[in-house]
Formats: sequence, C-alpha cells, structure tokens
Amino acid sequence: MTDHPIESTPLLLAMARASVAPNRLSDLLGEAQTVLAERRDRYHRRYERALATDDFEAFFVEDGYWAAFGEERGWNRREYEGVARAHRRQLLHAGKRVDRRDEFEAALGLREVVVVGR
Repeated sequence: MTDHPIESTPLLLAMARASVAPNRLSDLLGEAQTVLAERRDRYHRRYERALATDDFEAFFVEDGYWAAFGEERGWNRREYEGVARAHRRQLLHAGKRVDRRDEFEAALGLREVVVVGR
C-alpha cells in the first residue's frame, strides 16, 4: 500500500517524464500527501473541488501552487514538477473514467491540481 493516492498508471506516466528517480518521486508524493491531508479543510474552503472519488478528492489550485509548495519543502524544480505532473496525471486518468477528461484538460491549462487521499 502506498502513502499517496496516485494510481499506478498515472504514477508510471509521471515517472517516465520526471527527471527524478522513481523511488524519490514516490517519497516526495508521500511527503506531499502528509501536508495536503493536513490542509484538506483549507482546500474545501478556498478551492473548487474538481472531483471526488472513494479514494481521493481533487482541487483546482492557482497556477504556481506546486512551485510554492516545493519551495516550502526545500524541493528543487525537478522534484516539484514531478509531483505536480503525478497529480495532474491522476486527475486526467480519473477524468477519463467519468467522461470529463476534456473538461479537466481545459481547466489544467489555467490552473494546477492537488489530489488529496481519503
């Protein structure tokens, strides 16, 4: 069992494009999830919930969110971009199942996404 809500297919796609070692990306996702879970109430108050499933909630956040989050955590650009890519891929993967992928693609042209596990 992982300590983040990113499924295997989106995770593999993110790992393929990330300039971060696969084990490191998985560790970063777990570290991010700890913080994101603590901030869940804030996401509910401040951001639009894009999707809710039994396993996670996804929220649209402002562009640049992951860069600021990564800076907070002391991550380099490649690390926060890898985490952001995994979250984006997760939303698109789930969006395909509910026939909303095109809608999510369009929204992600303007915003970023945070996926918080349940």
